[in-house]
Amino acid sequence: MVRPHLRLRPPQPPAPTRPAATLLLVRDGAAGLQVLMTRRSAHASFAPGAYVFPGGAIDAADRAAASDATLAWRPDQDDAIRPALLAAVRESFEELGVLLARDAHGRWVAPEVAARLDRHAPLLPQCRAHGLTLALDALWWLAHWITDRDLPKRFDVPFFIARMPPGQEAQADNREQFEPVWVTPAEALQRHAAGAFPMVYPTVRTLEHLQRYADSAALLDACAARQGPQWISCPRAGWLQGQEARFMEHEPPYGELELTCPDGQLEHHLDWQHERPVPLTRHVQRLTAPNPGAMTGPGTNSYLVGEAATGYLAIDPGPADVGHLQRLLDAARGDLRAIVCTHSHPDHAPGAQPLQALCVAAGRPAPPVLGLPSAPTARAHSHFRPDRALADGERLVLSTADGAAHHTLRVLHTPGHAANHLCLVLEEDGLLFSGDHILNGSTTVIDPPDGDMDAYLASLQRLRAACDAWTIRYILPAHGHVLGDAPRAIERLQAHRLQREAKIARVLAAYPGAGLDTWVRHAYDDVPERLWPVARRSLLAHLQRLDPDQFALCMESQR
Repeated sequence: MVRPHLRLRPPQPPAPTRPAATLLLVRDGAAGLQVLMTRRSAHASFAPGAYVFPGGAIDAADRAAASDATLAWRPDQDDAIRPALLAAVRESFEELGVLLARDAHGRWVAPEVAARLDRHAPLLPQCRAHGLTLALDALWWLAHWITDRDLPKRFDVPFFIARMPPGQEAQADNREQFEPVWVTPAEALQRHAAGAFPMVYPTVRTLEHLQRYADSAALLDACAARQGPQWISCPRAGWLQGQEARFMEHEPPYGELELTCPDGQLEHHLDWQHERPVPLTRHVQRLTAPNPGAMTGPGTNSYLVGEAATGYLAIDPGPADVGHLQRLLDAARGDLRAIVCTHSHPDHAPGAQPLQALCVAAGRPAPPVLGLPSAPTARAHSHFRPDRALADGERLVLSTADGAAHHTLRVLHTPGHAANHLCLVLEEDGLLFSGDHILNGSTTVIDPPDGDMDAYLASLQRLRAACDAWTIRYILPAHGHVLGDAPRAIERLQAHRLQREAKIARVLAAYPGAGLDTWVRHAYDDVPERLWPVARRSLLAHLQRLDPDQFALCMESQR
């Protein structure tokens, strides 16, 4: 993990969370799935005036009632989650008068019986008096939200889901909740986008998830098929286009926000720009080259590792753009000790020699250009020869004369995207500079013959092992934001590649001898058509593993 004194910001422990629970009541309407929502009081201390699902804090009585006979459980609802289930049902009754309970015959409680209960008195004694059993077994766990770390009031909230009991109508208590309304997820989101239906972030993202279900049966079946929630999230916030923006764990900016603002400080700007370096730690900066495009995303990320006392090492100087290279040298205070190219592609290596020349022109020693020479299989625009070839496992060290400050980069040869591709591990901090081997927001192209899918997958496995060896948490790619949870990110990428290969194998079996155009159209039908020419190259790499003879024929036809 990153050394604490090299983090950008001092520790700022977030506010503690309060346990709470939420219940989404659903039904089917003419337009499909509907969910019950209400408007919070304008004077509420949390999310005033927002439209929400019913819910509230877990209280002592909820915790004490786990073994109460007036509660119906399922075997998968263990002691840890039972207080939250009870709180969700209790709050929906208190706030909206909706009671999920059955009578002594196992029938849903009649609306007139539910109406006799006092919504402001303890619920369980009343259920016992009327012979009712709370139907907690009718609830399914949809999600688990933990309030963002930057907010002063935070909750730890399971979101449950249940069908609206028959015959009952929601009636707001007009204290905490007002204006109950049944809406489809799409309608709620459209009204929110128009500014007429204010909602907090977890509500919005939950509704976005519900849009995929045509009706309540499909939604409840999906929840019943899982043990536990469909997702758990504690979002993180940053600045984007001048506004607060929040992101869940699977979204591209999340890892970068975790690295730069570990305690949830709302200080990091996510907008891509090319004029100045972005500090990621006190000793790692990213400067993105002004070469955005379909293959480069926002541009090639050049990284500087080091500090004033140790000098700096540049990783991937990018294209030979004089303005970019000068900004890179300025960010290094003119003190570049080495220039490392992860591979020889034209958006990574051409800037190396011009950057070296800029150092000399500024009266500085020429930093050596390091990397691996391009293989004979490289395309003409990717020929590269460093001043010195790096050895697999070699360590590049930046340190002060007394060794008080030091940064060690371990070289790992990772062929696959290119035969001469390498990655670098910043050993002391568990940071992986992945070049193009691992990207954020897209999968790298494997372009034979210099690209090789067997080598690529083997290198991924090596990087996964490196995560354990150096406790790697973050991946700094050549394109896109920092990725967090590095081991899982690599495992997901491995799974994605193998799933794609399995799909290609099915297409080859269904369309034998049809040719690349047909195979790409079916194997990449989930990818925009404009990207099929690029996908065609990776399909070739998979074909080399699946059917070497067919691969050889395709390669020959392209010459």
